[in-house]
Amino acid sequence: MLAERPRCLAIAGPTASGKSAAALAIAERWPVEIISVDSALVYRGMDIGTAKPTADELARVPHHLINITDPLQAYSAAEFVRDATRLIDEIGARGRTPLLVGGTMLYFKALMQGMDDMPRADAAVRAAIETRAKEKGWPAMHAELARVDPTTAARLAANDSQRIQRALEVFEVSGQPISALQTGGRKDHNPVPPGAFLSLEPTDRAWLHARIAQRFDAMLETGFLDEVRALRARGDLQPDLPSMRCVGYRQAWEALDAVGDAPLTAAQLVELRDRGIFATRQLAKRQLTWLRSMPQRRVIACDAPDALAQVMAAVTLG
Repeated sequence: MLAERPRCLAIAGPTASGKSAAALAIAERWPVEIISVDSALVYRGMDIGTAKPTADELARVPHHLINITDPLQAYSAAEFVRDATRLIDEIGARGRTPLLVGGTMLYFKALMQGMDDMPRADAAVRAAIETRAKEKGWPAMHAELARVDPTTAARLAANDSQRIQRALEVFEVSGQPISALQTGGRKDHNPVPPGAFLSLEPTDRAWLHARIAQRFDAMLETGFLDEVRALRARGDLQPDLPSMRCVGYRQAWEALDAVGDAPLTAAQLVELRDRGIFATRQLAKRQLTWLRSMPQRRVIACDAPDALAQVMAAVTLG
């Protein structure tokens, strides 16, 4: 068994459910440090489209795992578990409480249930797979995966380049199919104790949809397209990178591909807005599906008038 870790508090929920506001309210009352559980907030230069905390908010309470990597690099669930576990220990040693906040449910699951032992990424093998994919296409690579790991291939779409690539990489590095290595994680790894995992979930999905639309409109008004243009102008980023596949960024990249240096027309802007909002709704739907598979969570209706008061009442630290 692992040594007992410091007591944690976790706040999860779909995008636009009010997690950040709840976390800041908790930080004003209790000595906490926030650990971001968000696969997009790790990237530098991606601020508007990720609804990253403002400089003032970052200064009000210590935040961790924000702006820690370049958009050119990938950041895996295994890396998150490593970093978050270290931070939980360090924050506890300072006499403060780790407050895990975010909507990347894979990260929450990996942290609470543990990670299977997987081979480390191999840049040379990955590059070779990328080269073959450019020559043959990802459906052909999916067929290649089906020959060596039919179990994994059966659950992946033929164009799911990221997961197909990783599954082939694992097989080529280890000689074993990734499905044989995925055993559900270690059950002795649970730094978030029962009753401390709060989940902000709407009772009325329309409320969340309205919030998502408001957020996307605010992003556009505050320069989101300029942010994506600056990322494109670097010259080293591609739309198939994990960072550029983040919701909003993918849709903006595709819209800008169509016009080059020219501004979007009014019709193109409306189309981008519609596609971005739809993709964000789909993300929220997936997040809620993940949450329903986590029986240890304590649900708080984020659309209730007293939602924040319920969160504060649920927090018992010390």
